[in-house]
Amino acid sequence: MAILGKLLKNGIKLRKSIEQEKKSPFQLQKKELLKLLTTAEHTVFGKTYHFQEIIENIQNSPKASREFYELYKKHVPTYNYNKIYNQWWHRAREGEKDVCWKGQIKYFALSSGTSESASKYIPITKDMIKAIRKTSIRQILSLANYPNLPSKLYETGMLMLGGSTHLNFNGMYFSGDLSGITASKIPFWFQHFYKPGRKIAKNTDWNSKLEEIVLQAPKWDIGYVVGVPAWIQILLEKIIAHYKVKNIHEIWPNLMIYAHGGVAFEPYKNSFTKLLGKELLYLETYLASEGFIAFQSRPDGELQLVLNNGIFTEFVPFNDKNFDMNGDMIDNPETLMIDEIEEGKEYAILLSTCAGTWRYLIGDTVKLVDKKHSDIIITGRTKHFLSLCGEHLSVDNMNKAIESVADDMGFTVKEFTVAGVKHDTLFAHHWYIGTDDAVNAEEVKARLDAKLCDLNDDYKVERSAALKDVLVQILPTHVFYDWMRSKGKEGGQTKFPRVVKGDTMKDWQSYVAQNSIKL
Repeated sequence: MAILGKLLKNGIKLRKSIEQEKKSPFQLQKKELLKLLTTAEHTVFGKTYHFQEIIENIQNSPKASREFYELYKKHVPTYNYNKIYNQWWHRAREGEKDVCWKGQIKYFALSSGTSESASKYIPITKDMIKAIRKTSIRQILSLANYPNLPSKLYETGMLMLGGSTHLNFNGMYFSGDLSGITASKIPFWFQHFYKPGRKIAKNTDWNSKLEEIVLQAPKWDIGYVVGVPAWIQILLEKIIAHYKVKNIHEIWPNLMIYAHGGVAFEPYKNSFTKLLGKELLYLETYLASEGFIAFQSRPDGELQLVLNNGIFTEFVPFNDKNFDMNGDMIDNPETLMIDEIEEGKEYAILLSTCAGTWRYLIGDTVKLVDKKHSDIIITGRTKHFLSLCGEHLSVDNMNKAIESVADDMGFTVKEFTVAGVKHDTLFAHHWYIGTDDAVNAEEVKARLDAKLCDLNDDYKVERSAALKDVLVQILPTHVFYDWMRSKGKEGGQTKFPRVVKGDTMKDWQSYVAQNSIKL
């Protein structure tokens, strides 16, 4: 196996230089859009929005011409999930071929959180699965940029902790977690390195799956770990406790790399350090249900956008000209290509992909931090939300839950806010509810928690894992208004934030404590 390790490492060095490093971001994206349009030209969507005209313009115009992009913006509208699903994707779910992408869609990734249902159905095509796999390999190849990694690393196993690879089939398509869909399509040559293996990966019971991994852990030589921070932390804690060792390196001495994504890692880092015998190399990824958007490719870099592998990205300046006060994008926003955006400014992103996603608002906001390398950081969402550990709790979820509970219990809520807080080494949600009615906080807590589990699949899952508690504090309504007044924000056009974070959260918590308001 040592020979294999040397071959893999040398192969990484030989393939270090990839096309994205040789061409301009504009040319890469222009070429990628041409590929997408050409593949989807004869779909119903492509015919409706004149893809042929845009294709001909790209093929016949000068290399530096931007006319194709103006045509693309002119012909193709922007979409959010509800709009594109109701107009187009529902037809693919019903078995219709050639709707937004060629052929029949055989996979849909379930992604949390719309007002209509607990889960969104995001189309996943064979081309998208190939693109995700290709970008994953690119991130492995980028390890050539990290000095002093031993050949031994490339012989070790990779533990990928994701959703079950057991997918639901309704006679027309399979549905499940994106991680489950992609893990079920792992190529044969990688199966030797992939852990926990096909059998355990199919387990749909999360706690049972973790227990199986704990039992197998000493049999594996793990060098890489991939997964959402909260789940990985829980797993490592279980392994350490089961075998009564001081840290995970006593079980996996060759563990060197942790690839993470989905939520900010910084809140977890101190807790992770306590579980380790030596420092890990942390690699960030930006893999969404809509595609593998970016990954960390250099030790001193942030997330590098993928510009030539199945995704055309547009940027919408995140300001009040393009978004209303609720975070909803207007119908015809200002949109820019990668070469037009500026460092330090915040943008929402639109994706057109090889899964039949067209000018689709993914909901994230980003900043360009390195124009030369097309590096970005994720700054948040177009709408307020809480996602400490992957619960993706939106304000819409919060509003619906508190309204339902108040109606059922017969009290009036005039204000409320929610803070994400630490709970030992994990997390909790702290609700502050403003009402002048007599109400039992524990009953509100139980009903809120149950309602949110009904509204949001991800929240329900995290309540059994990293989201350890829900705290409910009932306050007189005037407390909210007094705090607003103290900030000079009193008046009909000012609103109390539904989610408090950072310095605002600290200030609010301090204000409540100083005014002797107790749980």
